[in-house]
Amino acid sequence: MSPLVKRIRTVQVTNFSVTIRQAGRVSLVDVCGRLTFLEVGALRDSICRLLEQGRKNIVLNLSGLQYLDSSGIGELAKIYVSVVKVSGQLKVVGLLPKVEEILKITQLYQVFPEFPSEEAACGVFRNPAPKRPI
Repeated sequence: MSPLVKRIRTVQVTNFSVTIRQAGRVSLVDVCGRLTFLEVGALRDSICRLLEQGRKNIVLNLSGLQYLDSSGIGELAKIYVSVVKVSGQLKVVGLLPKVEEILKITQLYQVFPEFPSEEAACGVFRNPAPKRPI
C-alpha cells in the first residue's frame, strides 16, 4: 500500500463490505461480496458521504465484487449519475469476468471507464485531459 493511501472506514453489512481509502485527492472505494437489494444502501451511503465531503474523484475497485443483482446494477448507475451531477469523475478497476459480462449486457460498461489498475485510474485524475478551445 502506498504511503499516500490512508484507510478511512469500513462499512459491513451481511457478506458485503465497502472500504474507503484516500490517495491524495482520489477516493478509492473497495467493494467486496455480493451487491444485492440488501446491500445497496451501504454503498450508496458511502458514496454520498464522499460527495458531501467534496471528494468527487472516485475509483471503484470491484475486484472483490462476486455478484450483483438488478438492484446492484441500478445502484451503480445511480452512483454514476450522482458523481457526474457534482462535476465528479468515477472510474472502475478490477472487474471480474462475471461482473464485466453483466456490465456489458446492460451496456453500463460504456459509462464506467475501466482501468487496469488503481494507479492507472488515479493517474487520470492527476493528469486530466487538456480542455479543448471553444
